[in-house]
Amino acid sequence: MTQPSTADLPGQENHFPPRVRKDSAWSRPPWAFIALVGLLVVGRFVLAPYLTAPAFQTWATVFVAVCVQALPFLVFGVALSAAITAFVPASFWTRALPQHTYAAVPIAGVAGAVLPGCECASVPVASGLMARGVAPPAALAFLLASPAINPVVLVATAVAFPNDPSMVAARFAASLAVAVLAGWIWARFGRGEWLPTPRRTAEAGQSKVNAFLDAMRHDLMHAGGFLVVGALAAATLNVVIPRAWLTTVAGVPVVSVLVLALLAVLLSICSEADAFVAASLTAFSPTAKLAFLVVGPMVDLKLIALQAGTFGRAFTWRFVPLTLVLAIGVSFVAGWALL
Repeated sequence: MTQPSTADLPGQENHFPPRVRKDSAWSRPPWAFIALVGLLVVGRFVLAPYLTAPAFQTWATVFVAVCVQALPFLVFGVALSAAITAFVPASFWTRALPQHTYAAVPIAGVAGAVLPGCECASVPVASGLMARGVAPPAALAFLLASPAINPVVLVATAVAFPNDPSMVAARFAASLAVAVLAGWIWARFGRGEWLPTPRRTAEAGQSKVNAFLDAMRHDLMHAGGFLVVGALAAATLNVVIPRAWLTTVAGVPVVSVLVLALLAVLLSICSEADAFVAASLTAFSPTAKLAFLVVGPMVDLKLIALQAGTFGRAFTWRFVPLTLVLAIGVSFVAGWALL
């Protein structure tokens, strides 16, 4: 008599695990990996000629240069802003600056001379000042003056123009004048809804060190993305604009000033290095070079992106044209009077 199989016994049909099918996930071909390898192979033969083209190499060089130049100063500015938020009490600023906004603006502008750094550092610092109670017009004057009149920038300008000390004086005077005028104009015509005051308060029970780290982490992640956007735009425009156009307009006085002002916006060179670029533009007049030096630290693509990300677009599309017009106008006057 044959024994009944295990499968025929009642109640035993579900006691054994199902057999693994041959078409399980482990046995299916890794289509995603195969597709990626295929794209890499196609890109190797299709895109390689473009990646080695001189235009792309120039674009990549400018993009990396802008980011490498700006990132250390951005980190420095973010760290300083976080330190202001975490460690400096708001009452300090009410004692250090005059209560009257119009009097606080020039003092804040002159205070920018003591902070080495480029324009990337000035945006988070100005935001931190506003968060601690500094009037926005005074903080904006500091934002514009700091990257243009600090000692590192002035020494670099003197080295770049060794036989023209008047260029250093003209840059200092014109940049400080633009910063103060912009602060006063914003104090007179600016509205609160255009520039909401940043608020950074530590959480209940949070130590100052943790508040510092949280503020630095938040600002660095927020501002770093806009720095990359500005660097991408600057690199693209560096490749697109033909250099022959510049030499054509160098001999036209008013147009040459406007062209170098626009070039300063597009190139987005750090303020510690822009004097050497200006000195190399030998075909242009001293006034045009001065406009390049005054406009660059106050209005460039990466700075516009940082301002938009930090203060909002409603502020940026009003403040940037104001600063640009003031910088060009003051450069004309300072060039006529001092150069």
